[in-house]
Amino acid sequence: MTAADQPHVLVVDDDDRLRDLLTRYLGENGFSVSAARDAAQARASLVGLEFDLIVLDVLMPGEKGVDLARSLRESGAKVPILLLTALSETEDRIAGLEAGVDDYLAKPFEPRELVLRIEAILRRYAQPASAVVEQSVAAGMDIVRFGQFKFDIGKMVLQRGDDHIYLTSAEQALLSALVKQRGKATSREQLHTMMSGNSVDPGASRSIDVQVTRLRRKFEEDPKQPRYLQTVRGRGYVLYTD
Repeated sequence: MTAADQPHVLVVDDDDRLRDLLTRYLGENGFSVSAARDAAQARASLVGLEFDLIVLDVLMPGEKGVDLARSLRESGAKVPILLLTALSETEDRIAGLEAGVDDYLAKPFEPRELVLRIEAILRRYAQPASAVVEQSVAAGMDIVRFGQFKFDIGKMVLQRGDDHIYLTSAEQALLSALVKQRGKATSREQLHTMMSGNSVDPGASRSIDVQVTRLRRKFEEDPKQPRYLQTVRGRGYVLYTD
């Protein structure tokens, strides 16, 4: 793989040792890596370069990671973001998901897990394998409609008419999981496993709740009284389609 073919990752962390470690490790594992010590330096990098993903520390001097992520999303930036949080800071994870990050990883972590998380996010953003598309089409699930919206499960695209509705990779994965289970109540734990392929972590249930809230805002006329993505008390969530 040439450097031009390698996914370009921006690592943003004020910890010099960790930033250098991650830069070196990701570089050794098939990524082109740029680094920034804070949000200001990250913004400067984003002006002149394109990135496939940002690894963003939540606690930095000056502008915090969550604030940078929120600002990028509000400006229309679609680059995937993986947030690094302290192990005990559940609220930071929830705030990050609310701000539009795609995933989070609690410190301390194994560098290999970071690589696997990044690869999973990039797969969700990439076109799915043809076999997956064929299975979806064969099952009659290539395009699912609810109200004025339609979701193409093959392309992971949500549209209202001709307008594309931006989804983070986590929102794409959640909507895809709900579509596959449409009409059936599905637990938070099962949704998390379908999305990530991993066993449930302590913050999984709240993370799913946050992602559901974000999805509702994108296609429900009244997110507080949803018509399509409903809560089933004690059982999880269910998506009703036309």
